[in-house]
Amino acid sequence: MQKSIIITNSDKEKLIQHAKSEEPYESCAILIGQEIERGWKVIEVFLTENTEKSKINFTISPQEEFKIDEIAKQKNLEIISIFHSHPTSEPIPSNTDKKFMKVNPYPWIIYSGHTNIMKAYSLDLELNDISIDVV
Repeated sequence: MQKSIIITNSDKEKLIQHAKSEEPYESCAILIGQEIERGWKVIEVFLTENTEKSKINFTISPQEEFKIDEIAKQKNLEIISIFHSHPTSEPIPSNTDKKFMKVNPYPWIIYSGHTNIMKAYSLDLELNDISIDVV
């Protein structure tokens, strides 16, 4: 069974607009929600700062990630996905992304500013695409 990330159109658009507003740098965000039988349901999107201000890497401060995790717990939710953009390349995990996916073992959503395509991946699923279902 293919896994899916369920996201509202408005949250998807929020991520795309954030990516465009941060260009030429990579943008990033943390999505909280619930794991469901067929994947993950996004409940809330937290746009975060790329502290690296880099065109090819991103870093979310540990303090910001901790704060979002605490908010999620207060709402009986959890971090379910890490989002970031690739402003000038395909939405495919780089070697750096793969390294950090081991540390943050959530599905990762990557948006390409180059192709305007958004894709999701998980190391647990051997980097097979996870579908993004917009509701």
